[in-house]
Amino acid sequence: MAARFLQLADVAEILNISASQTYALVRSGELPAIKIGGRGQWRVEHDQLEAYIQRCYQQTREFVDGHPLARDGELPPAD
Repeated sequence: MAARFLQLADVAEILNISASQTYALVRSGELPAIKIGGRGQWRVEHDQLEAYIQRCYQQTREFVDGHPLARDGELPPAD
C-alpha cells in the first residue's frame, strides 16, 4: 500500500524540483498540504499531489492553445 502522505522531499523528487521550490508551492497554497506533529512538519496527501499535477497539465494545455506558434515548435522572434 502506498503512503497516503508524502514528505516535501518526496514531493520534490517526484516533481524533479528543488526542496525550496516545493516549500514555496506549499506556502503559497498552490499545492495543498498540512502541518502535523509537534514540530509542524509538512505533509502532502498523495491525492492532492496528483490533483496538482493534473492542474499543471490543464494550464499547459491552455497555454499551448493560446500560443499557437509554440505548438508548431517555433519560438516567437526575439526582441
